[in-house]
Amino acid sequence: MMPAARESLLDAAFTALARRPWSAVRMVDVAAAAGVSRQTLYNEFGSKEGLARALVRREADGCLAGVDRALAGHSDARERLTATAEWLTSAARENDLVRAMLTGCWSERLPSPTLRAVPSSSAVPAQRRADGPLPSPGDFVTLVRDRAVAVLSGAGTSRSDTADLARSCELAVRLALSCVAAPPGEGGVAELVRSALYRQPV
Repeated sequence: MMPAARESLLDAAFTALARRPWSAVRMVDVAAAAGVSRQTLYNEFGSKEGLARALVRREADGCLAGVDRALAGHSDARERLTATAEWLTSAARENDLVRAMLTGCWSERLPSPTLRAVPSSSAVPAQRRADGPLPSPGDFVTLVRDRAVAVLSGAGTSRSDTADLARSCELAVRLALSCVAAPPGEGGVAELVRSALYRQPV
Protein backbone atom coordinates (compact mmCIF):
# COMPACT_ATOMS: atom_id res chain seq x y z
CA MET A 1 0.00 0.00 0.00
CA MET A 2 1.26 3.48 -0.82
CA PRO A 3 2.23 5.72 2.15
CA ALA A 4 -0.19 8.34 0.79
CA ALA A 5 -3.11 5.91 1.16
CA ARG A 6 -2.05 5.13 4.74
CA GLU A 7 -1.98 8.88 5.47
CA SER A 8 -5.44 9.25 3.93
CA LEU A 9 -6.78 6.54 6.24
CA LEU A 10 -5.16 8.18 9.27
CA ASP A 11 -6.59 11.55 8.21
CA ALA A 12 -10.04 9.97 7.89
CA ALA A 13 -9.72 8.39 11.35
CA PHE A 14 -8.57 11.71 12.86
CA THR A 15 -11.51 13.55 11.26
CA ALA A 16 -13.96 10.90 12.47
CA LEU A 17 -12.55 11.20 16.00
CA ALA A 18 -13.17 14.95 15.97
CA ARG A 19 -16.87 14.27 15.32
CA ARG A 20 -17.61 11.32 17.59
CA PRO A 21 -16.07 9.24 20.38
CA TRP A 22 -13.56 6.61 19.29
CA SER A 23 -15.92 3.85 20.42
CA ALA A 24 -18.40 5.09 17.79
CA VAL A 25 -15.86 5.36 14.96
CA ARG A 26 -16.44 2.48 12.55
CA MET A 27 -13.72 0.97 10.39
CA VAL A 28 -16.08 0.79 7.41
CA ASP A 29 -16.69 4.55 7.64
CA VAL A 30 -12.97 5.31 7.89
CA ALA A 31 -12.30 3.18 4.81
CA ALA A 32 -15.14 4.83 2.87
CA ALA A 33 -13.95 8.33 3.80
CA ALA A 34 -10.45 7.47 2.55
CA GLY A 35 -11.81 5.89 -0.63
CA VAL A 36 -10.45 2.38 0.02
CA SER A 37 -11.99 -0.97 0.86
CA ARG A 38 -12.42 -2.12 4.44
CA GLN A 39 -10.14 -5.07 3.63
CA THR A 40 -7.40 -2.63 2.60
CA LEU A 41 -7.81 -0.84 5.93
CA TYR A 42 -7.47 -4.11 7.85
CA ASN A 43 -4.48 -5.17 5.71
CA GLU A 44 -2.74 -1.92 6.63
CA PHE A 45 -3.56 -1.66 10.35
CA GLY A 46 -4.66 -5.16 11.35
CA SER A 47 -7.45 -4.01 13.66
CA LYS A 48 -9.11 -0.95 15.14
CA GLU A 49 -6.55 -1.09 17.95
CA GLY A 50 -3.80 -1.08 15.31
CA LEU A 51 -5.38 1.97 13.69
CA ALA A 52 -5.53 3.70 17.08
CA ARG A 53 -1.83 2.98 17.73
CA ALA A 54 -0.87 4.27 14.29
CA LEU A 55 -2.91 7.44 14.84
CA VAL A 56 -1.29 8.10 18.23
CA ARG A 57 2.18 7.37 16.79
CA ARG A 58 1.59 9.82 13.93
CA GLU A 59 0.42 12.61 16.25
CA ALA A 60 3.41 12.01 18.55
CA ASP A 61 5.77 12.23 15.58
CA GLY A 62 4.05 15.41 14.39
CA CYS A 63 4.43 16.96 17.82
CA LEU A 64 8.14 16.16 17.90
CA ALA A 65 8.62 17.50 14.36
CA GLY A 66 7.11 20.77 15.62
CA VAL A 67 9.61 20.75 18.48
CA ASP A 68 12.45 20.41 15.96
CA ARG A 69 11.10 23.40 13.98
CA ALA A 70 10.78 25.50 17.15
CA LEU A 71 14.34 24.68 18.18
CA ALA A 72 15.65 25.69 14.75
CA GLY A 73 13.74 28.96 14.61
CA HIS A 74 15.93 31.31 16.69
CA SER A 75 19.61 32.02 17.33
CA ASP A 76 19.14 32.73 21.06
CA ALA A 77 18.99 29.60 23.22
CA ARG A 78 16.38 30.95 25.65
CA GLU A 79 14.13 31.98 22.77
CA ARG A 80 14.48 28.52 21.24
CA LEU A 81 13.33 26.93 24.49
CA THR A 82 10.54 29.49 24.85
CA ALA A 83 9.36 28.74 21.29
CA THR A 84 9.48 25.02 22.07
CA ALA A 85 7.34 25.48 25.17
CA GLU A 86 4.87 27.62 23.21
CA TRP A 87 4.66 24.97 20.49
CA LEU A 88 3.94 22.19 22.98
CA THR A 89 1.13 24.13 24.66
CA SER A 90 -0.43 25.23 21.36
CA ALA A 91 -0.22 21.70 19.92
CA ALA A 92 -1.95 20.34 23.03
CA ARG A 93 -4.63 23.03 22.83
CA GLU A 94 -5.41 22.20 19.18
CA ASN A 95 -5.04 18.40 19.25
CA ASP A 96 -6.77 16.23 21.87
CA LEU A 97 -4.46 13.28 21.19
CA VAL A 98 -1.35 15.39 21.78
CA ARG A 99 -2.89 16.76 24.97
CA ALA A 100 -3.60 13.23 26.20
CA MET A 101 -0.06 12.10 25.39
CA LEU A 102 1.52 15.07 27.18
CA THR A 103 -0.66 14.80 30.29
CA GLY A 104 -1.44 11.08 30.45
CA CYS A 105 -5.15 11.98 30.78
CA TRP A 106 -7.04 9.98 28.18
CA SER A 107 -10.74 10.88 28.09
CA GLU A 108 -13.43 8.34 27.25
CA ARG A 109 -13.79 10.01 23.84
CA LEU A 110 -10.29 9.06 22.77
CA PRO A 111 -8.64 5.79 21.88
CA SER A 112 -6.32 4.84 24.73
CA PRO A 113 -3.92 2.21 23.44
CA THR A 114 -1.54 0.64 25.90
CA LEU A 115 1.78 2.49 25.85
CA ARG A 116 3.88 -0.65 26.00
CA ALA A 117 4.77 -2.48 22.80
CA VAL A 118 2.28 -5.06 21.54
CA PRO A 119 3.05 -8.22 19.54
CA SER A 120 3.15 -7.31 15.86
CA SER A 121 2.74 -9.65 12.91
CA SER A 122 2.30 -6.77 10.44
CA ALA A 123 4.19 -6.82 7.15
CA VAL A 124 3.90 -3.01 7.07
CA PRO A 125 7.04 -1.32 8.53
CA ALA A 126 5.08 1.76 9.66
CA GLN A 127 2.62 -0.47 11.52
CA ARG A 128 5.40 -2.46 13.18
CA ARG A 129 6.73 0.87 14.47
CA ALA A 130 3.26 1.86 15.69
CA ASP A 131 3.00 -1.49 17.47
CA GLY A 132 6.17 -0.60 19.39
CA PRO A 133 6.14 1.46 22.59
CA LEU A 134 4.20 4.73 22.54
CA PRO A 135 5.53 7.76 24.47
CA SER A 136 4.33 8.52 27.99
CA PRO A 137 4.43 12.09 29.40
CA GLY A 138 7.80 11.25 30.98
CA ASP A 139 9.08 9.96 27.64
CA PHE A 140 8.08 13.24 26.00
CA VAL A 141 10.04 15.21 28.61
CA THR A 142 13.12 13.12 27.86
CA LEU A 143 12.66 13.22 24.07
CA VAL A 144 12.19 17.01 23.93
CA ARG A 145 14.95 17.69 26.48
CA ASP A 146 17.44 15.55 24.58
CA ARG A 147 16.51 17.18 21.26
CA ALA A 148 17.02 20.62 22.81
CA VAL A 149 20.37 19.68 24.33
CA ALA A 150 21.56 18.28 20.99
CA VAL A 151 20.66 21.53 19.22
CA LEU A 152 21.90 23.95 21.87
CA SER A 153 25.18 22.34 22.97
CA GLY A 154 28.21 23.29 20.91
CA ALA A 155 31.25 21.20 20.05
CA GLY A 156 33.25 22.66 22.94
CA THR A 157 30.55 22.25 25.62
CA SER A 158 31.94 20.66 28.78
CA ARG A 159 30.22 17.80 30.58
CA SER A 160 29.15 20.05 33.48
CA ASP A 161 27.85 22.71 31.06
CA THR A 162 25.90 20.02 29.22
CA ALA A 163 24.38 18.84 32.52
CA ASP A 164 23.36 22.42 33.36
CA LEU A 165 21.91 22.85 29.88
CA ALA A 166 19.95 19.59 30.22
CA ARG A 167 18.42 20.84 33.50
CA SER A 168 17.40 24.13 31.85
CA CYS A 169 15.89 22.31 28.88
CA GLU A 170 13.98 19.93 31.16
CA LEU A 171 12.71 22.87 33.21
CA ALA A 172 11.31 24.53 30.07
CA VAL A 173 9.61 21.30 28.97
CA ARG A 174 8.11 20.61 32.39
CA LEU A 175 6.82 24.19 32.59
CA ALA A 176 5.16 23.71 29.21
CA LEU A 177 3.49 20.48 30.35
CA SER A 178 2.25 22.16 33.54
CA CYS A 179 0.74 24.91 31.37
CA VAL A 180 -1.06 22.25 29.30
CA ALA A 181 -2.66 20.89 32.47
CA ALA A 182 -3.29 24.32 34.08
CA PRO A 183 -3.27 27.11 31.45
CA PRO A 184 -1.41 30.23 32.63
CA GLY A 185 -2.88 33.72 32.76
CA GLU A 186 -1.63 36.86 31.10
CA GLY A 187 1.79 36.51 29.53
CA GLY A 188 1.22 32.82 28.94
CA VAL A 189 3.82 30.11 28.83
CA ALA A 190 6.40 32.35 27.14
CA GLU A 191 6.66 34.74 30.08
CA LEU A 192 6.87 31.86 32.54
CA VAL A 193 9.63 30.13 30.62
CA ARG A 194 11.61 33.32 30.02
CA SER A 195 11.48 34.28 33.69
CA ALA A 196 12.39 30.75 34.81
CA LEU A 197 15.33 30.58 32.40
CA TYR A 198 16.57 34.10 33.17
CA ARG A 199 18.85 32.83 35.95
CA GLN A 200 19.52 29.46 34.33
CA PRO A 201 22.72 28.61 32.45
CA VAL A 202 21.53 28.32 28.85
